[in-house]
Amino acid sequence: MAPYEPEQDTSEAGEPRVGRRKAARYAVPVAVAGVAAATIGLVPALATSGDPDLPKVTAQELVEKIAASDTQRLSGNVKISTDLGLPSMGGMAGGLAGGGGAGRDGEGEGSAADPKAKLMELASGTHTLRVAADGPDKQKVSVLGDASEYSLIHDGDELWAYDSASNEAYHAKAPEDAKDRGPKESDVPKGAAEDLPATPKEFAEQALKAVDDTTSVKVDGTAQVAGRDAYRLVIKPKQSGSTIGQITVAVDAKTGTPLKFTLTPASGGAAVIDAGFTKVDFGKPSADTFDFAPPKGAKVTEAEEHAGDGRDAEDRNKGGKEFKEEDLNDLKVIGEGWNAIAELKLPGGKGLPTAGSGDVPPDAQKLLDSLGDQVSGEFGSGTVFSTRLVNALVTDDGTVYAGAVTKDALVKAANAAH
Repeated sequence: MAPYEPEQDTSEAGEPRVGRRKAARYAVPVAVAGVAAATIGLVPALATSGDPDLPKVTAQELVEKIAASDTQRLSGNVKISTDLGLPSMGGMAGGLAGGGGAGRDGEGEGSAADPKAKLMELASGTHTLRVAADGPDKQKVSVLGDASEYSLIHDGDELWAYDSASNEAYHAKAPEDAKDRGPKESDVPKGAAEDLPATPKEFAEQALKAVDDTTSVKVDGTAQVAGRDAYRLVIKPKQSGSTIGQITVAVDAKTGTPLKFTLTPASGGAAVIDAGFTKVDFGKPSADTFDFAPPKGAKVTEAEEHAGDGRDAEDRNKGGKEFKEEDLNDLKVIGEGWNAIAELKLPGGKGLPTAGSGDVPPDAQKLLDSLGDQVSGEFGSGTVFSTRLVNALVTDDGTVYAGAVTKDALVKAANAAH
């Protein structure tokens, strides 16, 4: 984290099947934007009950208090609401996430409990999570539905995921370094909802990574969240061109634990992502909280056996080309701070397929056109896919520019690169 000078002012407040399969290729930039937004920040304006009278602190002191917080035991409920402004993608999200559920159309068995697809659901809508932690070896996150529950449990070197709606379970061994660094959802097999935050603390840690001399950091009064007294830390970009308006973190006055995290867009309106505790207890959770055994009759999928299902040799959605991490080796970052833009090449070095090339059904082309805006410049031409937070420009020569910046900033970056 680069050094910064915190301000001390505390006064500032349904397609045919083949069409859908091919369309998944075009929608990747939109899905990436949704996931990226989820890792940047979040929180709703959860109800508060008055502003407590707390000792004055500076922004520097509050940031240090968060960094020094070592809360390892807690339990409670977290409410997460996400409004990225994405069009409804129906059942396509699971396929984009690469989850096992995507293979349940007959091209692979998959697993309804695979975290790769399930945790992606947190990138849209409103969800209630029940969380519990007892040190670095025991954590549990449950996504509560109207008549079902999806749970992700880490107990020692065991990782389980269970979907009560389908009575399916997913089992994996935790990475050897999980005990040293503390587990995350990314401790599920590689590619499974990596780095997807599930608590206000995880969102706050992501936001504080962006704090440098391009950032304004201030303390903006106090609040009460989930019955706890808290300070409000406000983080704002100093640069123009960012789609991020501000991030507000409610920090527990006693423990330094972030209780609430709110990200609002520069365009105004409701928060893009809202996440905060509605109930929290810093006591030791009951030991049986982390016990799990697959219920009778449950289908159990082992991670190692499932790793290659439908994707080991060829990815049919990519015309027989397997997508690997090495395809991102050309990733570059343009600019700095809040205006940073990622530049990378699409596999194959080509832009989005079109109906004119015969690669896309006409109806699928209409869907693609409705999702993006056509732009042009010195770089040539391309399509901008937009959310309320993250935008992505895909040029016709197969270059992608993406970031939490405006459409004009993406076009400017593309022009400068040519």
